[in-house]
Amino acid sequence: MNKLITTFKHIFSIEELRGRILNTMLFIAFFRLGSYIVLPGVDATKLSQPSDGGLFGLLNMFSGGALSNASVFALGIMPYISASIAIQLLTIALPYFQKMQKDGESGRKKLNQITRILTIFVTAAQGFTYLQVTIPTEAILVDPWFFRLYGVAILVGGTMFCMWLGEKITDKGIGNGISMLIMIGIVSRFPASILQEAGSRGMAGALLFIIEVIALFFIVMGAIMVTQAVRRIPVQYAKQVVGSNMAVGGERQYIPLKLNASGVMPIIFAQALMFIPGLVAQSFADKSEFASSVAQSFGDFTTWQYNVLFAFLIIVFTFFYTAISINPTQISDDMKRGGGFVPGVKPGEETAGFIASILDRITLPGAVMLSIIAILPAIANLFGVTRGFASFFGGTSLLILVGVVLDTLQQVESYLLMRKYEGLMQSGRVKGRSEVITR
Repeated sequence: MNKLITTFKHIFSIEELRGRILNTMLFIAFFRLGSYIVLPGVDATKLSQPSDGGLFGLLNMFSGGALSNASVFALGIMPYISASIAIQLLTIALPYFQKMQKDGESGRKKLNQITRILTIFVTAAQGFTYLQVTIPTEAILVDPWFFRLYGVAILVGGTMFCMWLGEKITDKGIGNGISMLIMIGIVSRFPASILQEAGSRGMAGALLFIIEVIALFFIVMGAIMVTQAVRRIPVQYAKQVVGSNMAVGGERQYIPLKLNASGVMPIIFAQALMFIPGLVAQSFADKSEFASSVAQSFGDFTTWQYNVLFAFLIIVFTFFYTAISINPTQISDDMKRGGGFVPGVKPGEETAGFIASILDRITLPGAVMLSIIAILPAIANLFGVTRGFASFFGGTSLLILVGVVLDTLQQVESYLLMRKYEGLMQSGRVKGRSEVITR
């Protein structure tokens, strides 16, 4: 406890770090305030509350309840995430975007500008669909078409403001602004969820509630292990003579291939597709008893049919996203240009094949672990845990929380170590998600 208090004193004794923490708290306060400002012309008392399952429940969790509140920040930064994923995929498919990605800082600025412009169009499309589908007519106090017209403009402005807040947290705060906003949206629902769970158990179920909290703790520890686990490939750099017989290089480094290199993206992609089987079956439910049964099965995230398909899609998307995000050939070429080689493996194609084989071997267990984490909320719900509290037992919310917290701790620890203070950990280092190849 004394070490913890001393560490906090050191954190707030660093003027720059203290200022960044206060700035981050201020920006987060603005973000949460906007989540409660209802769109003009909407009667909030007539809005229906969504279930905790499904794609809409996932997006509502990311926005901290702003989606169900019909607030000016209803869409949050999710359109920006969608635009960023689209641009990332284009950099793999189109040479024009590949060239911009390789142009360094200037190319990165162009890609960011294109992403911002695309975000406006994505927000407008999603905003119109959101206003058309989710807000009932009886809750609209003005002309419906006029409401949708200015409502889309407000939602676009709200998303762009959230995006600006995320960039300011990155520049003026403690970093990871966009991820930080998503994390805050998720964490904001935790107090109400745990109170609801405690209330449902009552005094008679106090022991069971304690067991649930302990189980949640070990699940979080397991998620941290999956997030942090890496397979290190040793790399040796040849010595080079520069200038007056000065030898440089010769270091022995490693390539850290993460067990879960794709992060939460496979779960998000799989979650976005899980509504399709139920939607298709629902259209034939009146004509077929089998279609009605399928629609019912895929409309509930606790059924075994839903979770088997969900886990399968996560495994498929894990392999897909790992393949497009890690290029063994490019890694091999970069090592070759820098004079690096894997001991016992020839540079070039043989090194690329060696890296690809290791990547394939670690991706499968990583995908299986990711799918298990994703279906844990459904398993917890089957054991009687309320849906709100069960969502913290795994899935996207848990992985985002773990990843952002680790990144934030890494940022804070770097400031402490730069000022020659003791780090946050007595042994080892805090590793975030953004670990790259070192030289």
